Amino acid sequence: MLQFRSCPAALALLALLSASAIGHAQSPVNPEILLKNATIYDGAGRPGFQGDIAISGNQIVAVGSFDAGQPLQTVDCTGLAACPGFIDLHNHSDTQIIAPATRSNMNFVLQGCTTIVTGNCGSGPVDAGAYLEKVDAAGAGTNVAHLLPQGALRNNVIGLDRRKASPQELEQMRSLADKALRDGVWGMSTGLIYVPSSYADTAEISAIAEVVGRHGGVYASHIRGEGVDLLKSVEEVLEIGRTARVATHVSHFKCSGRDAWGLASQAIAMIEAARGRGVVITADQYPYVASSTSLDATLIPTYARAGGNRKLLERWDDPQTGPTLIAEIEASLHKRDDGRLVRIARYSPRPAWIGKSIYAIAEMEGKKPIEIVRVITENGGAGIVNFSMSEEEVRTIMQQPWVATASDGRADLPSIDKPHPRLYGTFPRKIGYYAIRENVIPLEQAIRSSTGLPADIFGFSNPDAYQAEEPRSGRRSRGPRGSSLPRG
Repeated sequence: MLQFRSCPAALALLALLSASAIGHAQSPVNPEILLKNATIYDGAGRPGFQGDIAISGNQIVAVGSFDAGQPLQTVDCTGLAACPGFIDLHNHSDTQIIAPATRSNMNFVLQGCTTIVTGNCGSGPVDAGAYLEKVDAAGAGTNVAHLLPQGALRNNVIGLDRRKASPQELEQMRSLADKALRDGVWGMSTGLIYVPSSYADTAEISAIAEVVGRHGGVYASHIRGEGVDLLKSVEEVLEIGRTARVATHVSHFKCSGRDAWGLASQAIAMIEAARGRGVVITADQYPYVASSTSLDATLIPTYARAGGNRKLLERWDDPQTGPTLIAEIEASLHKRDDGRLVRIARYSPRPAWIGKSIYAIAEMEGKKPIEIVRVITENGGAGIVNFSMSEEEVRTIMQQPWVATASDGRADLPSIDKPHPRLYGTFPRKIGYYAIRENVIPLEQAIRSSTGLPADIFGFSNPDAYQAEEPRSGRRSRGPRGSSLPRG
């Protein structure tokens, strides 16, 4: 069964999400709380309308124009907007959402998020049942849905070896995928620039994704290349969707690197053509020109990372492989303005380097940029922010009606680190800056990209959605793939 792990407070805000009809209650509602005279955006992409929202317990019981009766509390929302809680369908809080200090997920709650999806980019817990039990045991500040992380799955079965899976290993991964779907995941993710996710070929991914498709899940991919290989990588997603008969989704859709700028429109055209043929494919995006990941995933080729950090350093020092590897890393640095576009976000061995570019650190230390990369690699790596995208293409991508808003962030507490601002500002930036200030997209589309669209993508259903002119009953509504949302 596809499942959520949820907290009651977050569930209340989610209750409006699946409402497809807004209308009039037949008798006085007498709610505990009445939100009066709000401009309501229902998440379906319709313009806002004036109305009231009635809440009793943890449920929204009426929306629109109705006889409120005698509410216990009335909140005047004149001049304010109300909408469903935001769904961050690409989140990396797998560890943080079960940690005491960060399980409140406050940096996303304060953005308006009531639901996150973990297990993205092929990373996270494979044993979904145990993970979701941990979420339930301590509670969380948001609802939590999970994806099966293919990279972690492959690591559990094969390890970090750069090779094809044997027939027995492939069958074991398919069996574990089947168990994860039965334990409550909503699909599977890949992170095809990371180790060992990237060591799986298209056929291997398709074989596992077929199990996902059979259960009605979604295949969400950090694609194999977001730069000059963008078009080939989008085609791979489409091929996996065709072969596995599974709905597909491109994570943090972008065109990365100046040498690849201009390809976004062609990738959009490919996806539009596929959608026109009835293919189920969508995408998400964070509204920034900078990305963020690890330093090694940004600068060091995947083959060199096989076997872990120790093996990487051995290849670096090897007289046969070292010169080629060094040349490839230097080329990666050169593409990023000799390291000026790559800034350190997290690196505990040298806190003074945090917030500075690789180039600036090299200047400060009297070293070459590649020497700084080597030092960081020897000390276990660093988190970085990479300024790689075109503002024009960021705007073009967000205008597509099938592109959802997602942070690619994690639950966080302020510290000496300087993480990507998407951890704190993804949803306000999309709505406040791009929709309201810049008018890149209508406000109702920005809200839909954060609410109704991600719900549609994953098939989240809501058993308690308010339906106009219908009595409430014990029947559960169903998502487009037969999914249900259990009570938290």
